[in-house]
Formats: sequence, C-alpha cells, structure tokens
Amino acid sequence: MRRALGRDFGWLWAAYGVSTFGTWLAFSAFPMIAVLELHAGPSEVAALAAVGPAVGAVLAVPLGPWVEFRRKRPVMVTADLVRCAALLSVPLAWALGGLGIGQLLLVSVVVAAADISFTAASGAFLKGLVAREDLLTANGRFESTMWTATMLGPTLGAAVMGLFGPVVTVAADAVSYLLSALGLRAIGGREPEPAAGRRDPAGRLTGADLLAGWRHLLGHRTLRALYVNTMLVNGLIMVGSPLLAVLMLGPLHFAPWQYALAFAVPCSGGLLGSRLAPRLVARYGRRRVLLASGTLRAFWPVGLAFVGPGAGGLALVMAVEFGLITCSAVYNPVLATARLELTPTDRVARTLSAWSVGTKASIAALTALWGVLAALVGPRAALAAAGVLLPATPLLLVAVRDGEEGAVVSGAREERAGA
Repeated sequence: MRRALGRDFGWLWAAYGVSTFGTWLAFSAFPMIAVLELHAGPSEVAALAAVGPAVGAVLAVPLGPWVEFRRKRPVMVTADLVRCAALLSVPLAWALGGLGIGQLLLVSVVVAAADISFTAASGAFLKGLVAREDLLTANGRFESTMWTATMLGPTLGAAVMGLFGPVVTVAADAVSYLLSALGLRAIGGREPEPAAGRRDPAGRLTGADLLAGWRHLLGHRTLRALYVNTMLVNGLIMVGSPLLAVLMLGPLHFAPWQYALAFAVPCSGGLLGSRLAPRLVARYGRRRVLLASGTLRAFWPVGLAFVGPGAGGLALVMAVEFGLITCSAVYNPVLATARLELTPTDRVARTLSAWSVGTKASIAALTALWGVLAALVGPRAALAAAGVLLPATPLLLVAVRDGEEGAVVSGAREERAGA
C-alpha cells in the first residue's frame, strides 16, 4: 500500500519532478549550442563542462550559511526563479544574435550555484515537512523520479533538438523552473523562524558559521565516512562517462542512438532500486543496506573496460549500467535519510551545501586527472584504472557499521541540547 505523505509533500515532489525533467530534457543542450551554433572547439566545450560547475561550487560556499538562517521555501523559490531567468537569457541572446561562449559559461556558473543553494534549502525543508519515519519513503520517491527523468528526458530532448534545435530545450528547462517555483508557492503553512547565526560587530556571519557544515561532516565519524566515500565513488564513476563516450563513438563505431540507448534503458534499475530501498531497510536495517549496496555498486564499473563492438558490447554496457544504477538507487535514498537524521536541524543547510560543494569539486578534479591519464594510456586503460580503484572505497563504510547507532543517539541529543 502506498504511504501518503500529505498535500504539501505532494507539491514539493511535483516541483522536484518538473524541474528535474526539464534539466534532463536539456542535458546536452549547452555543448550542442557551443558546437552547432557557436562553432566552438574542444577546449571551449571542455571548459563549458568543467569550469562553470566548478566556479559555481566555489561561489556557493558562503551561500550555505546564508540559506541556513533564512526560511527555506522562499530560498527555493528564489533559486528556481534565478535559474529560470539565467536560462531564458540564452534563447533571448540567440534570437538577438548576441549569444557567445562567455554567456554560456556565466549561465552555467549561476545555475550551478543556484542548484547547490536549492539542494541545501530543500533538504532542510524536507526534514521539517515530513515525520522522521517518513524520510526514507520521501527520499525514495525523489530517487525514483530522478531516474525516470534520466531515462525519458535525454531521449525526448534529443528528438526536440533534432526538430527545433538545442536552444528550444534550454527554454523548456527555464519554464520547468518557473513551474517548480509555482508548485513550491502552493505549499501551505508557515515555516518556523530559522535559527540565528553568530555575527561579528559589523553584522556579518562569522567564520565559524561559514565552516560549520564541514566541521559537522568531518567531525562526525559516520558522516565523515559517508562523505569521503561519496566524493571518491561519485568521482571515479563520473570519470568514466567522457571516456566511454570517446571509446564507444570512436574506435568501437557505435551510432549516437546506440550510445544513448545504452544509458537510457538501464535507468529502469533506478526505479527498481528506489522502490526496494525502504523494504530492504525495514527487513535488514540501515547499516546492512548501506554496506551491501555501497559495496556492490563499486564492483560494476570495471566491466566497462571490456566493452567491445557490436551487440555484445552494447549488452555489456547495459548490464553494467543496470547493476550500477540499481545498487546506487538503493544506496542513495538511505544515504540521504541518514544524512538528515544525523544532522541537527540548525546545521542541515550548511551541511548539505558543504556536501554538494565537496562532491562537485571531487568530480571536477578526478575528471580532469583522468582526462590526462586517458591521453597517456588510452580511454580503455583509464576506465580500467577507475574500475580497479573503486572496490577499495567500501572500506570507508566500516565506520557506518561500527558506529552508526551511537551516532544517531549522539546527534539526537545534540539537536535537543541546541533546541
């Protein structure tokens, strides 16, 4: 039986769904615009993919405390409207004949910073919106929605780009953020007054507030293990994406539609994993599920180093991606729930902001490093190197198995003491 989480959660879920689908609809729009409309070279396209999100993450560092000490729903609405306005500037500039790479980079930076701010605010808002026992169910629904959008969005986006061009999908993405903002506005009730941060004599937030998210993550044994594990695993998984594209679309001569199919079909594993997560936790407990799913997901990517041409190679990529996505979709909502439960309410936004900045930075750094490695040894060997390193990452999860229950009690006491 489907568990009802209330009307307000329904609006939050709908807002998340429409904006996530818009994001995946326009997933490859900026590189396509750069290449097809602006005739950009490889270095400019690479900068667009890496520099914008990296700079956006740096700019988002002071936004965590700013979000923490404000009501979260207005922050989320503002982030949606900022993303909408930034993205709408692209089709407007294109129509006026003034679009350039510089503007695409600036929009990418603004959207990345707004993404982190929205994520931090939405996590804190969710913790206050649903009961603690419903957090895993709520996070599971977000996870299933994300994988549904990942499965359908790029395919539909490719069709729209083929018919109308990539600029249209950017406009559609902008509209999705506007619809998200309207959905958030429909949530009823009034948020409680946010906590007040420490300020210096000039009225500015102190350095202690700016670093509180990282101090909490790195000072909490369970969260520290989960954080470092996430940075390494996400980075080592994501480094394979451009390498596999080069390998499949280059030497192995897969058609673009085959490459897209290889990643769209396995996203069904995300629906399966996100639905299994609450049942597995209810039966085996959170620690066992985190350890098992976190360990299993680390063993799949090495298979990508053995992909060959033809139907067999395509089937291998699909099988590896299906296994990886299914395990990740079990792990992710359990992780998101544990992260919220182990963080005091007055530190949620700063903790989630620090988490996002750290993971984005690790992905950017490892992707750049593996790009150099691939240039030296080739994409297949670089894929193999990432795949061989990944199985060592579950060792970090031992702290979750040994100390999680004590950490839950400690976190609850800390939150009550600070109330």
